[in-house]
Amino acid sequence: MGFSCGIVGLPNVGKSTLFNALLAAEVANVQNYPFCTIEPNRGRIAVPSDAFDKLVSCIEPHKAIPNFIEIVDIAGLVRGASRGEGLGNKFLSHIREVDAILHLVRCFSSSRVLHVEEQPDALRDAEILETELLLSDLSRLEPMFEQYKKRARGEASRELKREQVLLERLSASLNDGKPARNLLADGSLDEEDFKFLKNLGLLSAKPMLYVCNVGEGGASEMSFIKAMESKAARDGASLISMSALVEAELVGLTSEERQSLLANPDQPSGLERAAKILFELLDLLPFFTAGKQEVRAWTLCKGQTAYDAAGKIHSDFQQGFIRAETLDYETLLAYKSFEAAREAGKVRQEGRDYVVAENEVLLFRFNV
Repeated sequence: MGFSCGIVGLPNVGKSTLFNALLAAEVANVQNYPFCTIEPNRGRIAVPSDAFDKLVSCIEPHKAIPNFIEIVDIAGLVRGASRGEGLGNKFLSHIREVDAILHLVRCFSSSRVLHVEEQPDALRDAEILETELLLSDLSRLEPMFEQYKKRARGEASRELKREQVLLERLSASLNDGKPARNLLADGSLDEEDFKFLKNLGLLSAKPMLYVCNVGEGGASEMSFIKAMESKAARDGASLISMSALVEAELVGLTSEERQSLLANPDQPSGLERAAKILFELLDLLPFFTAGKQEVRAWTLCKGQTAYDAAGKIHSDFQQGFIRAETLDYETLLAYKSFEAAREAGKVRQEGRDYVVAENEVLLFRFNV
């Protein structure tokens, strides 16, 4: 199962620059005019993991494969995108295909980089784009209301009435300028209602990470960031600040060059922080398989079982599942190998319904 994140924002906020930095390659067409990007650029980035890095360093396998998230560079949206302005319908369809949204907001001023609204204003710019997402969601609900009206002419079932009440509540929230993710996260929905609303495929329900694209600092940038921090808290989103240009410049630097350029070179870069946050926003957790041939990170949704984990690796593992042998990665680091840990009695035997924990190392026994 792959997971994807779309980079969105107004034109000329730095999306393609950030995409280039993410992929460590100049694969996106970076130009100083709106709608340079029409078809979305796609690529994968590794999800940083201290546990994975320590396992690789300890075991020294022939091959090491981290977790990945697909990144999609989506063209800039403008006012009226939900009505088709600026190729908006096409761009909105690209957003609909991704699992999470990285919303890049420009917080720097530059006479060399045009702005579609003449001057940057982070809060205004963010609200322009998100208004279009809300309007698109409301448009998606309209035909559903019509269907419910037709069905209600007969004898409405209890389930039908419940769904109609949920849709009316959602519509009121969207009209009030609140994204669908707020309703999904407020704790008022039972499991059935949550699943119904989640399955509507609304754009504003997707997990969102705001990234404030900063320049050289200054009072105006700090003011923009503060405003965005408040908005993120209201909208149930996460937020970080970074310079897309600096991140692009860091690509390919040696550790010595990073030491000379950065004040805290051992701290995670903005891109590394973003990747980890996106992984968490998608409610994912990593587990590992580890041996001399290969150390590999795999992805599960939180709450999934050893049986689900077996299917991630190979359908034969799941079909012929017998048991999973498991231990936490720190124990494996201490004993250097799965075999040594097993001999020391540190490996647990778990069945198919065992809920896998973050950073566990698994070995599957199966028979097909």
